[in-house]
Amino acid sequence: MGRRHRASVREIQPDPRYNSTLVAKFINNLMWAGKKTVAQKIFYEALEIIERKTKEDAYTVFERAFNNVRPVLEVRPRRVGGSTYQVPMEVRFKRRQSLAIKWIIRAARSRGEYRMSERLANELLDAVRDQGAACKKKEETHKMAEANRAFAHFRW
Repeated sequence: MGRRHRASVREIQPDPRYNSTLVAKFINNLMWAGKKTVAQKIFYEALEIIERKTKEDAYTVFERAFNNVRPVLEVRPRRVGGSTYQVPMEVRFKRRQSLAIKWIIRAARSRGEYRMSERLANELLDAVRDQGAACKKKEETHKMAEANRAFAHFRW
């Protein structure tokens, strides 16, 4: 059954330390089994590790890493005349944000370091340098969109 109304957008309270809704969303996605304080501890420890390693403000490093991972284009399936085409489309801002958050967290979880805070810190540092699995995922998405540029006229 289709939706009768658009889903209402919930307001997220900013996090206590940086007063940022982006950090709050990141922590909410990092959270496992409703344990928000554990997720906050992991995230803030990761930022402390970043600060120790780079000797610069950890929040600005986090923002730079986040901006490097955000995708601009993606492919979406479009059914035209019995066949399905992968049509490249521009990504909406909120989707960009959520994809970047999910990619960074998934890449951090798949790393080999012992503690999650170390994994997250190293993944963010790799993202600042345009390396790491999250940046690779973004490049992969952009390459896919570029390869299917011929079907861009199916966009509507």
